[in-house]
Amino acid sequence: MKNIRIVGLLAALLGLGLVTSTAQAQAYPNKPIKAIVPFAAGSATDQIGRAFAQKMSEILGQPIVVDNKAGVNGMLGADAVAKSAPDGYTLLIGTNSTNAALKSLMKKLPYDQDTAFAPVGYLGSVPLIVAVNNDVPVKNLKELVELAKAKPTHVTFASASTSQLVSTEVLANMAGIQMTHVPYKSGPAAMTDLMGGQVNLFTADFAVTLPQVKAGKIRGLAVTSTQRSKAIPELPTVNEALGLKDYELIAYFAIFAPAGTPPDIIQKLNAAINTAAADKGILERFAALGFETAPASPEALAQRSKAETAKWAKAIRDAKIEAQ
Repeated sequence: MKNIRIVGLLAALLGLGLVTSTAQAQAYPNKPIKAIVPFAAGSATDQIGRAFAQKMSEILGQPIVVDNKAGVNGMLGADAVAKSAPDGYTLLIGTNSTNAALKSLMKKLPYDQDTAFAPVGYLGSVPLIVAVNNDVPVKNLKELVELAKAKPTHVTFASASTSQLVSTEVLANMAGIQMTHVPYKSGPAAMTDLMGGQVNLFTADFAVTLPQVKAGKIRGLAVTSTQRSKAIPELPTVNEALGLKDYELIAYFAIFAPAGTPPDIIQKLNAAINTAAADKGILERFAALGFETAPASPEALAQRSKAETAKWAKAIRDAKIEAQ
């Protein structure tokens, strides 16, 4: 009889725990959510992250406050999220930098990239533009390669993120040239120096480069996707410009939560992301950046992250980029 009472008490406690957990998930969110953007204000990650945050806040009924924590190719912001409580109130606007390439770029991360985050939802992707300062004496990418071959290490290039660094290093490796890397803390700062002539070349997302190319302040040479972009169809792809076949490096964006975040909360956030990804206002706003959405499940994002981590590891290895 005593054993029966104990079993009954345990069952009641387990049932109470299940009810409490369900109630918490149903009540979520009941306070503002913080979304950490691991790159500077004005970057593509920031612009796209803020647009999704605003739409998701309308859907979820709570403000989503964006907090920029830039530095170390996104590592500082990612680390802050990795160490946050897994309660759905701190999210990461992640990218191929934070959730694919950093593992291969850094000798040691302050968190385990493979286990520190719970995939929530995929936002979309954008290609990059290879651009030069207007005073660089080249009109196309082939001429840039010829210049770099004639003057090894003479051409300088900027980068403030993994995609910017790796896209340029892989291009240099495939073209058989050597350029000198100049690191920056933010894409907008690198763009300022490109326009000012402090650096010769910068490969970055459309959010940073396209307005300046359209305004004639810098010269676009090529896009890093396998297809030309509708946003600037006159620019060839890197493959077209150099007669290559296998060059492609694009930036993508996704939302992650700290590992251990309850599945019900993940699903609620994922539904909000996918609704935002189909929003006409967001699609129209970022169409000029070559932004393409691809709504999917958290499980699909987990698979993408695994595949992208392997892809970027190979690209970094092939480009002979040493871990820092």
